[in-house]
Amino acid sequence: MRVPLKLKFYYFLSRFFQNKKTPNFSMDIPRDIRNGEEFSLNELKKYLFENNISADDLSLKQFPSGYSNLTYFLKSSSKQFVLRRPPFGAKSLQGGHDMFREYNVLKNLKSQFSKVPDVFLYCDNNEILGAPFYLMERVEGYIIRPNLQQKDSPGSDIIQNVSKSFVSTLVELHNVNIEKANLKDLGNINGYVKRQVEGWIKRYNHSKTDNISNMDFISSWLYENQPSEVGSSIVHNDFKYDNLVLDKDDFSKISAVLDWEMATIGDPFMDLGTTLGYWVDKNDLPELKLFQLSATTLDGNPSREGILELYEKESGKSISNPVFYYVFGLFKIAVIVQQIYFRYKKGFTKDKRFALLNLAVMSLSIMAKQAIEKNKLSDLFE
Repeated sequence: MRVPLKLKFYYFLSRFFQNKKTPNFSMDIPRDIRNGEEFSLNELKKYLFENNISADDLSLKQFPSGYSNLTYFLKSSSKQFVLRRPPFGAKSLQGGHDMFREYNVLKNLKSQFSKVPDVFLYCDNNEILGAPFYLMERVEGYIIRPNLQQKDSPGSDIIQNVSKSFVSTLVELHNVNIEKANLKDLGNINGYVKRQVEGWIKRYNHSKTDNISNMDFISSWLYENQPSEVGSSIVHNDFKYDNLVLDKDDFSKISAVLDWEMATIGDPFMDLGTTLGYWVDKNDLPELKLFQLSATTLDGNPSREGILELYEKESGKSISNPVFYYVFGLFKIAVIVQQIYFRYKKGFTKDKRFALLNLAVMSLSIMAKQAIEKNKLSDLFE
């Protein structure tokens, strides 16, 4: 597999201009609001007061990570909240950013799956913040951020235990009784795989900015190799390390799963595929690890094949064609990244983190094509 010169050049530069501000393994702390993502508190204070929520001495900060919906920290004299709203410029894209859907999932899922924050209110009045939003509980704890370095890691034994909890939590979610959670109307399992494949291809074409031949190849391959649905479950659709809050007193335990923006009823193996798409192995090519979206190369983590084995053991299910689900996961993540890059190119966001995301799309597409050609999940470049 030949790595494009653009990626090689960027990797070469990155070795000389590495970002010194890599995250520590510490409590998740909000920071100053990013330029262009501010909003006035006046209307929000009035709205909260009208809904019997204390808003005196209200202050606002922002959780700095994440690439999609914006997450803010609200603090009054007596309460702490997390506020979620769509990104600026979200209307330019088709699909996604449905705040009521996310709120509704959290509200109903709580009775059957304890690892979600409580929610307090939903607002669809655009005059308050300029977009719909909801308020939820702030769950304090530790989050494993994508760029966490080995020297800042809590240690291989802890990471190994976290990875096991990671998989068991995903299986636990897939075993939730949909009827008891009152979420049977969230989605339709019939034709789910076909809708997912066709939907993500459509989203890619709508947000396309560069001609990346691998993406077109993968689109065709996914369309031609679709399996039947294996079952129906609640799927998270973005299950990765930095969407998990680790217990502040026991890192091996998961206190909460965050970011339910894309949750639906679907095929659990497709959900696992997205998780595998985020999972970078230690022996993947260094140029393709530049845009690592989850800290999976830390000592103690299993490989993608190891994650598959853990999932099969925990769930009691055998997956006969894991490459399809992995390739789908890579493609879907690439499209999400492409949509963010599209917003940046159109000037809807000024966040400089997004300036080179087209290279991330290229990187993910290389991984997917290599998995297809090798017909396996790990050791793709041997």
